[in-house]
Amino acid sequence: MGLLKTLAIILIVYYVLKFISKFILPLFVKKMVENVQKKYNEQQQNQYNDTSGKVGETVIAKKPNEPKSNKDIGDYVDYEEVKD
Repeated sequence: MGLLKTLAIILIVYYVLKFISKFILPLFVKKMVENVQKKYNEQQQNQYNDTSGKVGETVIAKKPNEPKSNKDIGDYVDYEEVKD
């Protein structure tokens, strides 16, 4: 009798979750999509407003790489092979 009761409870819980997921899950996903869309629109608006300067002006945001100097490596020593 305990086995039938356990199976009945599992089936009831399964169908209740299935029923709820059909109605609640789409609302949850819709709310998440709206939040992401809102953040994206805010970022686009901020980026559009932050562009100070003339149209067509190129702005470089980072410094160019400077070549490394070899001054710290040491002195060059010329050598010859010695035959035994």
